Amino acid sequence: MKNLILGLFLFGLTTQLFAQVIPLPEVKIEAVNYKYLNTVDTEDTDLSVKMLQEMVAKYDIRDAEIYSDEYETYTVSFFIPDGKILVAYDKDGNILRTIERFKNVKLPMAVSKALVAKFPQWTVSKDIYKVTYNDASGMAKKMYKLKLTNAGETIRVKTDEEGNFL
Repeated sequence: MKNLILGLFLFGLTTQLFAQVIPLPEVKIEAVNYKYLNTVDTEDTDLSVKMLQEMVAKYDIRDAEIYSDEYETYTVSFFIPDGKILVAYDKDGNILRTIERFKNVKLPMAVSKALVAKFPQWTVSKDIYKVTYNDASGMAKKMYKLKLTNAGETIRVKTDEEGNFL
């Protein structure tokens, strides 16, 4: 019995000596449209918005059927049930500008705190999140359009991502 256990133990060690090393193909990592993602992405951004923005950043127009070297810009639309993004790409696949609109997203903490401070008894019945990005300026303008209700009364307010009322 001891010989059997010792034999199985040695057999188990020797099989690992004959393991094969398989070379893996080289992986090429590119930072495509990182400026766009760094500009529009924040910690408080809703998950569905982040996922669509990442899809926009990773999209390669050069793989599309409509791609041709003779055109300078391409306009592509991305849709999800709660929003859409209209993107202008150059012929190299870089994002030039975007217009984004999302309905009923999770509000950032700064916006929520500002609403509670200024409108304590009001509730958000509808919200629209708008983003406009321009690569030339490297800036993204983010705005929330909110519909607030309280005891049958309705008001509309606009705020930026930091909770400043416009």
